[in-house]
Amino acid sequence: MHYRPLGKSGLQVSEVGHGLWGMGSWSGSDDDTSRAALRRSIEGGCTFYDSAFVYGDGRSDKLIGEVARAYPQKALVLASKIPPADFAWPSKPTNQLHAIFPRGHVLDYAKRISDAFGRPIDLLQFHVWEDSWAHDAEWQDTVAELKSTGRIKAFGLSLNRWQPENGLAAIATGFVDSVQVIYNIFDAAPEDKLFPACRAHNVGVIARVPLDEGSLGGRLTAETRFPDGDWRARYFNSDNLAKTLPRIAALNALRPEGMSLPEMALRYILSEPTVSTVIVGMRKLAHVDDNLALSDKGPLPPALLATLRRHRWNRP
Repeated sequence: MHYRPLGKSGLQVSEVGHGLWGMGSWSGSDDDTSRAALRRSIEGGCTFYDSAFVYGDGRSDKLIGEVARAYPQKALVLASKIPPADFAWPSKPTNQLHAIFPRGHVLDYAKRISDAFGRPIDLLQFHVWEDSWAHDAEWQDTVAELKSTGRIKAFGLSLNRWQPENGLAAIATGFVDSVQVIYNIFDAAPEDKLFPACRAHNVGVIARVPLDEGSLGGRLTAETRFPDGDWRARYFNSDNLAKTLPRIAALNALRPEGMSLPEMALRYILSEPTVSTVIVGMRKLAHVDDNLALSDKGPLPPALLATLRRHRWNRP
């Protein structure tokens, strides 16, 4: 496993991080299986764990906090997110900061997350963002207070889906240590303006949804259906599934011999030096072993990278 700095935060993170959404609220999640996967990833060199309080109403926060306590010798970076006060995703441009992240709400959830972790929070993030809030003193003062009192080490933003430029003003304030953004072979828009801004201001980048919610895992078919209550049932509705499958087939045709589609997708992201870590949902031991091993394989060949960039999919 290789490690990269998380911007100016002073934190070092594993290139491959562990995303905990599936452990908190996805169908089929099992706490004992999740604990085993977390232990395997820690022992395999993973140090970055990304959760959110909304993942099972604190369930995933408690799981990683519990498991991490058994590894006091490991320099683990535990990250979580504060939900918006209206519990609505994505945020709307008409929202006002005082209604979504008022000081009391932020402090309350910071305490809930810290209690679940059983320790101060390494990286606290807002789970939605509107850049019109960038110069509002309320969030800046609250973040400064949390840092000065030692309750958090770093602060970041989770940017709205397919809105990578809706964070540029916040980055320029200097109060943001990291941004979390959707970035994968299809969703390459962060390369345009967000990544240059992060490099200029030494802001870490956490790449999320590296496998496009599963399509780049290579298992989707025209018959794929998800259970009621699983949000992927909405994401991969009949229209989106029909548009996605031909694109997956085109990518499969480009795979070098012996390279799986998930490997190609994850190494595409790790080939971008602006990325600090890529978070992958890993609930099975085999997935942990396969994904953590990719760090040692290095970037993709330049010719393959250039070809994959032509498969960018600009979605509204």
